[in-house]
Amino acid sequence: MRGAEILADLGLTAEPAPDHSELRFPDGAHFRVELPSIEGPVVLSAAIEAADKAGVTVNRVSQGSGAMLLTRAELAEMARIGADRGLEISLFVGPREGFDVGNHSRSADGAAIFGQLRGFRQLKYAIEDVLRAVDEGIRGFLIADLGLLEVLRGLQDAGQIPGSVVWKASVMIAPSNPVAMRQLERLGAHTVNVPSDITTGQLAELRAVSALPIDLYVESPDALAGVVRGHEVTDLVLAAAPMYVKFGLRNSTPLYPAGEHLVAQASAIAREKVHRAAAALEWVERLGVPLVQSGPGAAGLGVPEP
Repeated sequence: MRGAEILADLGLTAEPAPDHSELRFPDGAHFRVELPSIEGPVVLSAAIEAADKAGVTVNRVSQGSGAMLLTRAELAEMARIGADRGLEISLFVGPREGFDVGNHSRSADGAAIFGQLRGFRQLKYAIEDVLRAVDEGIRGFLIADLGLLEVLRGLQDAGQIPGSVVWKASVMIAPSNPVAMRQLERLGAHTVNVPSDITTGQLAELRAVSALPIDLYVESPDALAGVVRGHEVTDLVLAAAPMYVKFGLRNSTPLYPAGEHLVAQASAIAREKVHRAAAALEWVERLGVPLVQSGPGAAGLGVPEP
């Protein structure tokens, strides 16, 4: 890398790099590409069209408004598209404290509990939200409540939810230290979203205690720190493979809960996320490190089963 050599000639060196992760996805790949906030079949189609034009392989899309806000027909259509493309469709579980009647989660000091579930009532609806989407073929879910994760993994272990369903620990419960990472693994998460402002050293610390795939926003919306570091994908993946590289979008319109009134903006945002991914993948190629991305339908993806 010429930039590093130029700095070295000036007597400038970086801190010692963390050890490169030797772990991989089941197919041998180092990383996968994820587009978050793909809020329904119309936005999903816009993202896929943009990805095809840009030559970008998208391995997973995730949705943040909640499965509960999609009709059964919309769930089935997203499942069909995902199955046709070998693409994981990961839906946020709809009920959450931040959408409920209480105000604490929408206050400055209560933001950390926005995605949690309050009481038996919300927990009941959350379980039903997952079962309803599973019935339509969805096989991926974002979980932001530790109690819900424990219940759902118990149902899966008992055979009441298909074994192909993937539980993705949401950024709303992102672990900032190795012990928290191990807790999420013990509770049954299959992949874990970590803070978007994490350093390569901290990534290596998490990787040292768990083989679970790490999900990382390399560009995040303003509410998640607004980092823009797509050019760093190579360093980040080397430190923490296997990794889902997530392309959010800084300074974009907040979308949750999404709907017809925001579909044009959501589609435009999705297309720009693909553009950001294309630029980041060019950086990976330029730096010359032979990183491998998973292809469609790779093992471990929660590809729908309509």
